[in-house]
Amino acid sequence: MMPTHDVLVIGGGAAGLMTALTAGQRGLRVLVIEHANKVGKKILMSGGGRCNFTNTGTTPANFLSANPHFCKSALARYTPTDFIELVERHRVAYHEKELGQLFCDVSSKLIVKLLVDECLAAGVRIETGCSVNKVEQTDGVFRLDTTLGRFAAPSLVVATGGLSIPSMGATGFGYELARKFGHEVLPTRAGLVPLTLSGKHQERLADLSGVALPVEARCGKARFRNFMLLTHRGVSGPSILQISSYWQPGDDLRLDLLPDRDALDWLQDQQKQRPDAELKTVLSEVLPRRFAQRLCEVWLPNRPMKQFNAPQLKDAATLLADWPLVASGTEGYRTAEVTLGGVDTDGVSSSTMMSKRVPGLFFVGEVLDVTGWLGGYNFQWAWASGHAAGMAA
Repeated sequence: MMPTHDVLVIGGGAAGLMTALTAGQRGLRVLVIEHANKVGKKILMSGGGRCNFTNTGTTPANFLSANPHFCKSALARYTPTDFIELVERHRVAYHEKELGQLFCDVSSKLIVKLLVDECLAAGVRIETGCSVNKVEQTDGVFRLDTTLGRFAAPSLVVATGGLSIPSMGATGFGYELARKFGHEVLPTRAGLVPLTLSGKHQERLADLSGVALPVEARCGKARFRNFMLLTHRGVSGPSILQISSYWQPGDDLRLDLLPDRDALDWLQDQQKQRPDAELKTVLSEVLPRRFAQRLCEVWLPNRPMKQFNAPQLKDAATLLADWPLVASGTEGYRTAEVTLGGVDTDGVSSSTMMSKRVPGLFFVGEVLDVTGWLGGYNFQWAWASGHAAGMAA
């Protein structure tokens, strides 16, 4: 079967569309095959429907991978500024929320429209509702049997994403394809995901569902300062989602409940200024009232400040600054924003995203063992890796 296209892209998400439009702009005949009924489904739901499309502070340090150097080349050659220029050219209004996170003012639909418009302008063909049944390679040509017929091309780009949010159509197809062509796939797990509590840990906090407070979450050397949200099943919120990518069951997880102050200095001040106030009253002024009360029911003694001696005050400060959170697991792929692990980068060129084993085979985006922090980093990896493959295909 003669090639029907120059490049076949399996997956119509952020990385797949970026690869396609980049290759199309080079004059190549490109076909995007997406098994869902429309492209960019995860883009549409991201950022609460506003799409946190990049982060101006993106560096390789914002990514987890067995090879932390792998992402450097692609990120250096396609930067947040490059994508922002594309956004501005399409007159998509955006704003910075916090920490370099850029969101659409109106809707994430505008990012999908931008990518599709760029694809169409470059002559890219997009087929949705198309499943791939079989992939083979002979004589340097990839042949795909799909529900819409047979297609062939010398370049095949795997942009199938990870296992996160199966309700959006996520599958392990990309990993199966990688293994078929001799690639290692590193163990996968849910990342940027709420943590669950069990037993007495859950019982103590379950009725505080909906309470949020700023914390610094720490696990090993990783630390993230942002909000934590208590849920019926455990904890969520940006600080918890961030630390979840570093935490595994059994790991020690600690929270600083007063991240903006020195707990001991503050307690000593309060003791001098308000000796008759109870600890729960004092804590209620810097923590949500219900949470402060629960701390004083379960973890801390509640009595007037003047009744604490120096060692007792120090113990209270230590607990507030280093509160142990005993998580039992995560909510899993059902609610995870990303998948950790994936196609081993040792078998892939960091500059082109092409397989070192099979010429013409490329892997981009989340299917690779590269996972960004919360805050637009995973989209920037999709744009950067897609651009690298699109330039090389």
